[in-house]
Amino acid sequence: MPPFAAPAETTAAAPYLAALNPAQARAVEALDGPVLVLAGAGTGKTRVLTTRLAHILATRRAFPGEVLAVTFTNKAAREMRERLEAMIGAAAGGVWLGTFHALGARILRRHAELVGLTSNFTILDTDDQLRLLKQLVAAANIDERRWPSRVLLALIERWKDRGLTPDKVPPGDAGDWADGRALALYRAYQERLATVNAVDFGDLLLHNLTLFTAHADVLAQYQQRFRYLLVDEYQDTNVAQYLWLRLLAQRHRNLCCVGDDDQSIYSWRGAQVENILKFESDFPGALIVRLEENYRSTPDILAAAAGIIAHNRGRLGKTLWTRADAGDSDKVTVRGLWDAEQEARWVGDEIEALQRRGHKLREIAILVRAGFQTREFEERFIALALPYRVIGGPRFYERQEIRDALAYLRLIHQPADDLAFERIVNTPRRGIGSATLQALHQAARAQALPLVEAARALIAGDTLPRAARSALAGFVTALDRWRASAGRVPHTELVQTVLDESGYTGMLQADPSPDAPGRLENLKELVVAMAEFENLAGFLEHISLVMDNAADTGGDLVSLMTLHSAKGLEFDSVFLPGWEEGLFPSQRSINENGLAGLEEERRLAYVGLTRARRRAYVSFAANRRIHGQWQASVRSRFIDELPKAHIETVNEPGLGGAPYRAAAEPAAPWGADRPLVHSRARPPLLVESVRPPGRGQEVPKVGGFRVGDRVFHQKFGYGTVRAVEDNRLAIEFEHAGDKKVMDAFVEHA
Repeated sequence: MPPFAAPAETTAAAPYLAALNPAQARAVEALDGPVLVLAGAGTGKTRVLTTRLAHILATRRAFPGEVLAVTFTNKAAREMRERLEAMIGAAAGGVWLGTFHALGARILRRHAELVGLTSNFTILDTDDQLRLLKQLVAAANIDERRWPSRVLLALIERWKDRGLTPDKVPPGDAGDWADGRALALYRAYQERLATVNAVDFGDLLLHNLTLFTAHADVLAQYQQRFRYLLVDEYQDTNVAQYLWLRLLAQRHRNLCCVGDDDQSIYSWRGAQVENILKFESDFPGALIVRLEENYRSTPDILAAAAGIIAHNRGRLGKTLWTRADAGDSDKVTVRGLWDAEQEARWVGDEIEALQRRGHKLREIAILVRAGFQTREFEERFIALALPYRVIGGPRFYERQEIRDALAYLRLIHQPADDLAFERIVNTPRRGIGSATLQALHQAARAQALPLVEAARALIAGDTLPRAARSALAGFVTALDRWRASAGRVPHTELVQTVLDESGYTGMLQADPSPDAPGRLENLKELVVAMAEFENLAGFLEHISLVMDNAADTGGDLVSLMTLHSAKGLEFDSVFLPGWEEGLFPSQRSINENGLAGLEEERRLAYVGLTRARRRAYVSFAANRRIHGQWQASVRSRFIDELPKAHIETVNEPGLGGAPYRAAAEPAAPWGADRPLVHSRARPPLLVESVRPPGRGQEVPKVGGFRVGDRVFHQKFGYGTVRAVEDNRLAIEFEHAGDKKVMDAFVEHA
């Protein structure tokens, strides 16, 4: 008998089974046929996956080499292997356990010659892919500036995520990139990869699909080998991963997929929530096991999360519950504040209060919908000397696009700033290459000049090639123009002009990568930050001080991240700011994907709430500065969907008036028969006193409004003035109900 195997009759008493609740045990012991485990947040899915693996081996249903277990990250694979080794010992090493890409590469190396490769093929990273594509674009006489290779790479990655080789891409699916030449370049790209014996990450599964569909004997070999398949995070699989799994599972049909349709939030990476929703139709007779006992959050947090996610129609359905005493549970706090600056101040104060009560900072997180929101919190934490870390990305002023924009501003303010010159002289690309930069440095050293003055000297001479000289002259001329404008226009207008005229904004607009829209939002937030200072010099000095104080001290730190980055994490206390229409749910997501986009936004809200163990705080701002202009905000529809019995609303000190109160829950879910634009009347956050919205930024008095006037607001639409007090108007809007807003935000209709 193998050393890892226990006699079948003794498994019922196995310690690893004794630790499971009834639903978990059912998922572990159901070893015959397809099984879908709907594992809610905090219900112990990793324990179920690992225990199921151990149980398969302990009952001698399969040898280790006959089990395939798939995870989405290398970290998850390592953790699962470590747990499995602790349960069954060295036998865990024989299990085929890893990510989709790692397992796909393992199979491909065994059969590389069948797809025109050799087993020692190279796996290219993104930089190598782009370099190769740029060569192909140049060889095809396509203007890289007009048709960036990054856009082409995104198209190719999308096709590979869908399992499409060049010959399977549907007609018309190539779009208008380079007048429809993207598909031909995809074919040339694949041919070039084969020539140099290389693949990219998408090929690892794409070539596997080719192997399995073109070589029945290869597919039969692996179908026979893998008696059991286990898949983690099934809701995040793309089409290629789905097809790969279906092919491998056809013989034995012992496929166990663990996932949560309510936590599918990565459609922008190619994930298809439909894969988990149609599991029963793909595998008739499949057993569905729901893990609903939550070991993480309080009853009020779970009820709040359930109240929101219940409004989604595209879900299989489950209800989380906990054995925790509801009497010890803090309700979810909902707070309305004046603006983003006050929101950050309130969060900082709450965190300091928690810290004084002995709570560790590492158990506190702020989860934002968009990366640009972190700026207000970072500056507030620095002012409070509150240590923090940004997870999933750099701090706001350390982000590439912000550093690039600051380099432009530094060079305009201080022409001798050679470091800033080097950073942006060819960003975006202007045809100023390394040879030109080397000539610049030589000239600068020889004549003891700053780089910008050395550039003027080289432009006047004939030592540089004509193209390089022209590109350099254009850059220096633009610098001179911007510097001349600096004394005449506001610095907030100057930075927008620089970003537009330099081509930087256009570069990001043409970038199809998922993070490009966020990078544009960060630049808009930079303009907002600059508006708080009287001039460019004051802002640049502030940035220098911020950067000087931004060093990560390590140790006990508050975590600041986006909701997407928070998946899989948990904290005692979670702050969820910016719950406003247009920001969360994201208007861009709704515009691009309609109801599906709205439902994914709602799943994000569910993920955010279920990260909290003991306390959850939801907040929204009554006013937010967008593109440098103050706008009144509408609170998120998700706040209205929170069950009133499980939330506590808090009045904002200093604003006066009645406290914000949650609206009644909607009678029916938001769906195709209800508008995507949230237009139901909702009670306003009443404002009885006014303060300036930012340092040196007064709300202008427009005046001229009287009771009975018809007015128009960009967000709320048409309405009638019911009361006037100074520059505050009480307005009854046709679709948004009663609101109190500044007169600067409306115009006569």
